[in-house]
Amino acid sequence: MEHNYLEKNKASWNARTSYHLKSAFYDLAGFLDGKTSLKPFELGLLGEVKGKRILHLQCHFGQDTLSLARMGAEVVGVDLSDVAIAAAEDLAEKAGLDARFICADVYGLKAIDLGEFDIVFTTYGVLGWLPDMGRWAEVVAHFLKKGGKLVLVEFHPVVWMYDDNFEQMSYGYFNRAAFVEQMNGTYADRDAPLAHEEICWNHPLSEVFTALLGQDLRLLQFEEWDYSPYPCFSKIVNIAPERWQIEGKEGKMPLVYGVEFLK
Repeated sequence: MEHNYLEKNKASWNARTSYHLKSAFYDLAGFLDGKTSLKPFELGLLGEVKGKRILHLQCHFGQDTLSLARMGAEVVGVDLSDVAIAAAEDLAEKAGLDARFICADVYGLKAIDLGEFDIVFTTYGVLGWLPDMGRWAEVVAHFLKKGGKLVLVEFHPVVWMYDDNFEQMSYGYFNRAAFVEQMNGTYADRDAPLAHEEICWNHPLSEVFTALLGQDLRLLQFEEWDYSPYPCFSKIVNIAPERWQIEGKEGKMPLVYGVEFLK
């Protein structure tokens, strides 16, 4: 089942990208006008980035990558989708920002000579597309310089236990099998005429942490939040600016977590 996950997931993200680029969710006009796409969760963990080398894994079409470049960082963005990477390069040109973009599978990235980085950065809906946290952690450690750090902000694995309407627990917390789903639309445009099969995995916190600790990385910070900065789920309600919770479960479940690991 897993042997074709790259092909299926790449096709899915290639199909989504054009709809994401024109969606209100991503607000490209606001970004090009100077608005950052980064949220307080990751900004708090990142700290000062001016002059830092940052490797952004699973960067989609590069909004966050370019937001970091706008803050003075030297950034390399990586994504599996060739359509998204082409869009990222186009966006960089339109925004007048300097960043390097690479189309690659995360697991194959060590074969590319990119040097070492002060920060490896990855956020929001990234880990579920990767079957093996051990191999992912190896990539993170490989590219971090001594004293460098990983900043990961991710949707909480509890979220992925529920069905789309958050009415019942339909999936397991532990990574014991891939989820194969037929999806319609996309989180940024639920009415988009898209139908695609996806293959993903749920990674409990213990799996993520153990993989990183196994690479001799040291945990500096761990936070959990009961709201999302994005309205990307169904049955979502706005409780404050850029704060969204699940209707009927307000304040009762974690939606996002963030970690900082030091090499």
